[in-house]
Amino acid sequence: MKTNTALVFDVSAIRNQFPILHQQVNGKPLIYFDNAATSQKPLAVINTIKDYYEQYNSNIHRGAHYLAQLATERYEDARHTIASHLNASEQEINFVRGTTEAINLVATSYGRKFVSAGDEIIVTEMEHHSNIVPWQMLCEEKGATLRVIPITDSGELIYEEYLKLLSEKTKIVSVAHTSNALGTIHPVKEMIADAHKYGAVVFVDGAQALPHSKVDVQDLDCDFLGFSGHKVFAGTGIGVLYGKAHLLEAMNPYMGGGEMIKTVSFKGTTYNDLPYKFEAGTPHIEGGISLGAAINYINQIGLDNISSYEHELLRYGTEQLASVDDLRFVGTAENKSSVISFLVKNIHPYDIGVLLNEQGIAIRTGHHCCQPLMDRLGIEGTCRASFAFYNTKQEIDVFVKALQRAVKVLS
Repeated sequence: MKTNTALVFDVSAIRNQFPILHQQVNGKPLIYFDNAATSQKPLAVINTIKDYYEQYNSNIHRGAHYLAQLATERYEDARHTIASHLNASEQEINFVRGTTEAINLVATSYGRKFVSAGDEIIVTEMEHHSNIVPWQMLCEEKGATLRVIPITDSGELIYEEYLKLLSEKTKIVSVAHTSNALGTIHPVKEMIADAHKYGAVVFVDGAQALPHSKVDVQDLDCDFLGFSGHKVFAGTGIGVLYGKAHLLEAMNPYMGGGEMIKTVSFKGTTYNDLPYKFEAGTPHIEGGISLGAAINYINQIGLDNISSYEHELLRYGTEQLASVDDLRFVGTAENKSSVISFLVKNIHPYDIGVLLNEQGIAIRTGHHCCQPLMDRLGIEGTCRASFAFYNTKQEIDVFVKALQRAVKVLS
């Protein structure tokens, strides 16, 4: 029998750990439904950043003094935490600025070396721009071709078409684990297995998956995976590239400078071991430490609890929004994350967003950095409400009533 998560999941106690939620916007209690864009930060993360600057601010790896040693220890502890969370080794965890840099790093350091004229790279029709543009740039440089997996009107991949696209020419498949615009959860494990039959490597964009569910890179057997700290309750400007060690070893460095070297002379340079080979210069130290704290925080709550609770919010939110006259859901895949995209009548999403903001409600409007997807669906953009484990059904009730008032004003 399925456990009722409400009995073990204390949302009130969790909300007390997020100071930003306890404020008013335009005289109304803030309701934050823009979690797919960025998540809010718990005290466990905020205090970690504060402690770094108040107690042991120092550069890492290169100092013999106490502060440098402590900062290095905390930074590498965070790497260990993230490696354990993903079921990876520490040498496979590379700190980057976020998912965008992770994709660009692979496109540059792997793609330039292993992709040639006539090769093909496959993405889906619903990718974020950051998982399209770097591959387009690589294809243009190398004379390769970008292939696109089409989707259904409900926002699901047409898997048979993916299988048709795969061939001996396929060198890279890059796919979001979960769509940021529609919430669709792709069958990435199966996609990876099928791509490997042709010798292709697979990059998984995990930005929207890591905050909501357990991701095991060994189970997926992905070759690369990237995610962003700011979406998983850590600070901005920090993220992770996971890569299989043998692939990272074969790649050229992404940037040159300090830390990524063993020796430097004017006769030549030898590169550092993994993961430092891809971490040139002074890193975002407090960002990396905060990311470790964020991963520890969600593991304390329990990702199974988080996933179950957010699924209930998705179910309830979908049910309540269905009562709004002339509302049309955009993206109705069977397997979804806690994202609801919608349109109402012929009202521009931005106008709805502005009126909801006046009532203290934050949603995202626009194309969500997915213009090719919007073109496929024949629309300019959507309203998007995205939930996290600190949101409540009561907030959804207020949101739906506010939406109805906004629609009435705009009709």
